[in-house]
Amino acid sequence: MGKRYFCDYCDRSFQDNLHNRKKHLNGVQHLRAKRVWYDLFRDAAAILQEEQTKKPCRKFLQTGQCDFGSNCRFSHMTEQDLEKLSAQVQGEQRSKELQQEGADVSPGTIEDWLEKRAKRLSTAQSNSALPEKPAPFQYPPGWPPVQDLPPSLQAPPPGGWPVPPSLQWG
Repeated sequence: MGKRYFCDYCDRSFQDNLHNRKKHLNGVQHLRAKRVWYDLFRDAAAILQEEQTKKPCRKFLQTGQCDFGSNCRFSHMTEQDLEKLSAQVQGEQRSKELQQEGADVSPGTIEDWLEKRAKRLSTAQSNSALPEKPAPFQYPPGWPPVQDLPPSLQAPPPGGWPVPPSLQWG
């Protein structure tokens, strides 16, 4: 049958040869699917900036649907969506600023962390005073008695299997 190429963006496969792969990778469906995939990982600030420059899509505002979908050159975001997005961008900027300001470790925080760690370790050690001895092997319920098992399934005796005299070193 030959090798097949699977495109993760389009979620489809086809016979892999130079012509088919080139035709697929340059196709409109693949390019749209690839763009949608990468748009999932775009920064909120970039999305907000792009959406603010676009005019609203009249068809989308009237019917809630647009024939062009994600390829439409007009914005499909309402004013409330834009406000939520701008609030998200501002929140991300504030958290970045706080992280940059908090980069200097204030005195005493390392000692506090070490104290908490020591308390956790001491409670963990007190909870498990002695490690439990592993239980001896037991056959599951419903197995036949050990006497009825074939020798290959029987457990060895406590001292190990006896070695016949013919195999002992001399």
